[in-house]
Amino acid sequence: MGEVNTFINSVPLNYFVILATVLFCLGVLGVLLRKNAIIILGCVELMLNSVNLLLAAFSSYMGDGHGQILVFFIMVVAAAEVAVGLAIIAMMYRNTKSVDVSIFNKLRG
Repeated sequence: MGEVNTFINSVPLNYFVILATVLFCLGVLGVLLRKNAIIILGCVELMLNSVNLLLAAFSSYMGDGHGQILVFFIMVVAAAEVAVGLAIIAMMYRNTKSVDVSIFNKLRG
């Protein structure tokens, strides 16, 4: 177990911050620029996982487990978000035969 911490601690914390920032920015760009609902859900997952990476890295560097507990709760929320999102996408596809989010404008009542 100590061997894992020495490997993670041998990588500078700045690398984790830079990687998580790049992943988060890619996720934001995907949400803003894409129109496919499945890709948007994937980009939201990418953003959540970049936050998980930062929490795990900071938790490891601090030698504290609280960040890893938060990672677990974020993973639970992400799983629930995917389940609800895919259900909404399935209903949207069943009604419109498309997963394009611009179709939501036509669904107003």
